[in-house]
Amino acid sequence: MNNKVLVEVLDTTLRDGEQTSGVAFSASEKLSIARKLLEQVKVDRLEIASARVSEGEFKCVSAVCEWAKNANKLDKIEVLGFCDNGASIDWIKRAGGKVINLLTKGSEKHCRGQLGKTPEEHWKDIRENVMMANKAGLQVNIYLEDWSNGMLNSPEYVIGMLDALQDMGEKLHHSNKEDGHVMRFMLPDTLGILSPVQTKELISVMVDRYPQLHFDFHAHNDYDLAVANVLAAVEAGAKGVHTTVNGLGERAGNASLSSIVAVLNDMAPHATIGIDEQSINAISRLVESYSGIATASNTPIVGENVFTQTAGVHADGDKKGKLYVNPLLPERFGRSREYALGKMSGKANIEQNLKQLGIHLNDEDMRRVTKRINEMGDKKEHVTIDDLPYIIADVLHHDAPDERIKLVSYMVSTAYGLHPQACVKLEINGQEYEESATGDGMYDAFVRAVRHIYRNKLERTFPWLTNYVVTIPPGGRTDALVQTTISWEYNGKNYRTRGLDADQTEAAIKATIKMLNLIEE
Repeated sequence: MNNKVLVEVLDTTLRDGEQTSGVAFSASEKLSIARKLLEQVKVDRLEIASARVSEGEFKCVSAVCEWAKNANKLDKIEVLGFCDNGASIDWIKRAGGKVINLLTKGSEKHCRGQLGKTPEEHWKDIRENVMMANKAGLQVNIYLEDWSNGMLNSPEYVIGMLDALQDMGEKLHHSNKEDGHVMRFMLPDTLGILSPVQTKELISVMVDRYPQLHFDFHAHNDYDLAVANVLAAVEAGAKGVHTTVNGLGERAGNASLSSIVAVLNDMAPHATIGIDEQSINAISRLVESYSGIATASNTPIVGENVFTQTAGVHADGDKKGKLYVNPLLPERFGRSREYALGKMSGKANIEQNLKQLGIHLNDEDMRRVTKRINEMGDKKEHVTIDDLPYIIADVLHHDAPDERIKLVSYMVSTAYGLHPQACVKLEINGQEYEESATGDGMYDAFVRAVRHIYRNKLERTFPWLTNYVVTIPPGGRTDALVQTTISWEYNGKNYRTRGLDADQTEAAIKATIKMLNLIEE
């Protein structure tokens, strides 16, 4: 018999995540992220905006709500609103929304200091706004802002508030909308001050005193404890948790969706969630691209290097029986195990990479190739699996792998007030092709010209660029080598290529030609 409790996952990347400094999603980006989160990642609920922010935000919410209505998912779309005599309610209703997350004060300090009201006055306002929302056809969830401080410093205020409002949460089958009904009470650690021990204790107080109510927990990561606190909240009986993709959010951010999924699936035996793990990496890359906030390479689950074994002893152990493998298998999250090449590479690391390439070397050749890779690592040169055939050819004096696609020539130019232009000539399988294009930047113009060759001359699809990262060494030298790392998607397969040059555009072009040859092979 399965006694697991289904825990709802609300993602608030498009609302709380957008409060990250410097992040602003366009209407099309919000819609794209929303669709992927609901259709592929399969989050239970989505908080997409705050009411009354701007006219642009109104258009964003309207677009998402229109899509959600047609997809029969409108009840999963939620918008933050305020106790403002119905102004937020009207805004959300006009945008096509069906759920308001009503922001209220969860601590006496916030109630008296920010609102200038007594607790009783505030609670009366809440009831009135809930009833107005219900009359307008909206479902209501209530945020108890600063709840964690409220429980630590004014618990009698929090208990008084829940005592005053709990009857609204009990009316699960109410028919009289004038009574008012609250679907969920959402408990935020607004300033990220709780420890896991405190979180479990305080959530337990709520669940034990009000077992009939649905409680969500909303964590912030100021002490780097958001994920641990979410696990503690679920263990204490919280029925919903809030996340953001890549942990975006104000200050240190929120609980990361990828980490929450892994932790709850592996470490919460009495809970279950409905998230599709295979989609986690893809949504992380999408939000990384749209937000402009790069994910650290050692970020759990979604970081570039977290499924990469560097030490040769680890690769050897994996080869002899997966001795260095934990339950976080990369395949769970749509990824694969990699073995780094550099100064710490041993024979096993290189063998694992050669195995993927279908290349076999004898012991003496392996020793020589290993030595060269170690030397390159000492010089801080970055070695990838795509570089291996060329290293082998150089060390063993074999012919270098044929380049079926060669860059014959190119010209890029830019001028003030004009779009950059590019003229590109490629040799593809022995035949030359030439095209021109304009773009939003010199590299964009180059890619558009190459895309014209593929579409117009070859009648082939061109790979889709999914991520573009430029690494510039510190020190401020204008002649320093720039590394450009570009991720591509083509026919369902992902490629990642790098280019190195003193010129950023040239580095990107090198990475592009390398990618085209990989696909051609």
